[in-house]
Amino acid sequence: MAITISVESARLRRMRGIALRLLAGAVGTAVLLDLPFPIAGPLPMWRTVFAWIALVPLVVRVVRLVNGPDCLKAWPLWVLGAGWLSGALWFGLNCYWVYDTMHNYGGMGPVMAGVCLVLFSVYLGFWFGLFTLALGMVSRATKLRGASENWLLGLIPVLWVGMEFAVARIPSFPWDELGYSQIDNALLTRLAPWTGVMGISFALAAGNALLAGGFFLTSRRGRRWSAAAGLCAGLLGMGGFLLRAPRPMAEATAMLVQPNLNVNADDVWVGAQWDAHLAEFARLAGEECGKSFLTGMPETGATEAKTSCGVSETSKALGMPAADVPAPALVAWPESAAPFREPDPRFQEGMGKIARAEQSPMIVGNVGMEVGRGEDGLAQYRIYNSASVIAANGSFVGRYDKIHLVPFGEYVPARQLLFFAHQLTQQLTDLNGGAERKVFRLRSANGAAHHYGIFICYESVFGDEVRQFVELGAETLVNISDDGWYGDTSAPWEHLNMARMRAIENHRWLLRDTNSGVTASIDPNGVVRQSIERHRVDVLPAQFGYETRLTWYTVHGDVLGMICAILAVVFALWATRALLWRRSVEGSV
Repeated sequence: MAITISVESARLRRMRGIALRLLAGAVGTAVLLDLPFPIAGPLPMWRTVFAWIALVPLVVRVVRLVNGPDCLKAWPLWVLGAGWLSGALWFGLNCYWVYDTMHNYGGMGPVMAGVCLVLFSVYLGFWFGLFTLALGMVSRATKLRGASENWLLGLIPVLWVGMEFAVARIPSFPWDELGYSQIDNALLTRLAPWTGVMGISFALAAGNALLAGGFFLTSRRGRRWSAAAGLCAGLLGMGGFLLRAPRPMAEATAMLVQPNLNVNADDVWVGAQWDAHLAEFARLAGEECGKSFLTGMPETGATEAKTSCGVSETSKALGMPAADVPAPALVAWPESAAPFREPDPRFQEGMGKIARAEQSPMIVGNVGMEVGRGEDGLAQYRIYNSASVIAANGSFVGRYDKIHLVPFGEYVPARQLLFFAHQLTQQLTDLNGGAERKVFRLRSANGAAHHYGIFICYESVFGDEVRQFVELGAETLVNISDDGWYGDTSAPWEHLNMARMRAIENHRWLLRDTNSGVTASIDPNGVVRQSIERHRVDVLPAQFGYETRLTWYTVHGDVLGMICAILAVVFALWATRALLWRRSVEGSV
């Protein structure tokens, strides 16, 4: 009896030790992975270094467990659980703004909002679990087959990027992929026009793998070389922050209006309110002369500058009259709470007047509507989150309807299955998704015509979708968004950085017009050239240019991610076969 109790105690201590080590690795990776992303403001450069070491704790613990003397028969469940926990913790930390949005703007109580955040994090964290499960299986199979463990170092980034690709395609939430942490790294971002953001993720995961090899490789010489290579890769990669990206010349100006409307209260304008708001819109659209702006991102110490008023110092000295300020090439109004409905005659008349007054084409966020007939003969309305496009003569020339809608924000997936969540499903009206990506040819007052691609809010996180606007001929990208739903959380800054990556991937100027900030002009190298302060009514005289060259990524998309996903599946199947073969051999002995 005493011997049995002693064995039981030893087994429990062993399992407790394994659990604590895996827990430390899971929590360590979750915390380190959160640090190289914005938390409540712009990302300080020094925190980006954590992207080079964030995966090490979890990877080391998984590989050591499956190949060590303490390996349990149920190790697949242990490593799956460790990765799942790490992913859930990371999504909870990185996307904590889900709680704020649901509670402060979605009308949910604190408990229901908290439940939403937990369910959201647990669901997405599962994909981290698949990463660690595949890693554990391949690592175990490699040892059982007697293969060199060094090639595992090259497989880790393949598995990681394969997981990112799967998250982008299946749950369709590619938020803050690892590569976004290096948005200001002028060296690593050179990969983006070829591979998209996933190429940067691959480089970072490879650096993490080399450092992790310094802990789990069996050869002392191999550990030293691996750690040294990982350290060199990190130092070289971080050196990219010392480089300065080229500054392409701007050739036009767009007036990006930031109305700063209250997302909960400004969706109805009664009587004189309508006229007052439209008058404010018209005033801001025509306020280019002498307008101040920031020469970088808000809250980063960027200096303030002002637009010129069309007269040089020489002209002033000669007493010559000031030249007229040329009409802007574009006027934009963002996605916002404004009660703009495309069929509303007041809306069409008001927008037409502003376009004619400014002699400029316009892009205006609004609600698009179509009326059809149902099978019962009654009228049915299809409602879209849209951007109306208006020519300089005031005529409406087209409309882009948002294709990729926000789940639980613009529609409720599986609404019938969520019948129990009355507080959520009854408050949301499902919008319809658009069916076609469009590029609009707009002519400015000087007679020049250029092609613009428009995408709305959440669509900016999908690189493989945004590139299609450029492939269709867009010379400039326009992103309208209402980040007022996020408040003062990390989300507006994360959203901005992901939009910046779209500019780099496609080598296009990006005009980003938001309701409450960050409204900015972003050059083809992802640099925020101009912006205005958040949370105030203002307009940005955004200087920008036109590009026609297509990048490799624009033409081919996420080829790297697809290759990594296919390889991850192939190696997971190989490992499964090897492990099953080993089990059959052991069972026959």
